[in-house]
Amino acid sequence: MEHKRDIEKRIEGKVEYYVTKIFKVVIMAILFIALFLLANYVLMRLWNWLMPELFGLATVTYWQALGILVLAKLIFGFGGGDSGGKSKRKKRRKSSHECGSLRRDFAEWKHYDQFWKEEGEEAYKAYVERIKNADHGTRQEE
Repeated sequence: MEHKRDIEKRIEGKVEYYVTKIFKVVIMAILFIALFLLANYVLMRLWNWLMPELFGLATVTYWQALGILVLAKLIFGFGGGDSGGKSKRKKRRKSSHECGSLRRDFAEWKHYDQFWKEEGEEAYKAYVERIKNADHGTRQEE
């Protein structure tokens, strides 16, 4: 008897799991369709608001807007980009390791303001003078 109850509980748990999964999939499909239809409506409203006034084009119906949306998706793609999620993660991980030697300790920047107050402005003026003198020297040679 104990074994039967165990089996019934497992089957009950699996049925409940699959029913909730199916319910979630159905809800997601309905939500996707609703968002698609809403996007189509927004496209129609934007077209009818902008295009006739800006370019002298005719207004479109809801179904014509759907055709424009599908045509644009076929021409410009569906925005999927990279097909594999793993490759994006690998690229991100690889690039973070590659530039490890180029990274600096930004804690040193806390001294920047003090340096600029004490030496920076004078050093900059001296640099500009050197450039002027070097530039002036090359002009005299010509």
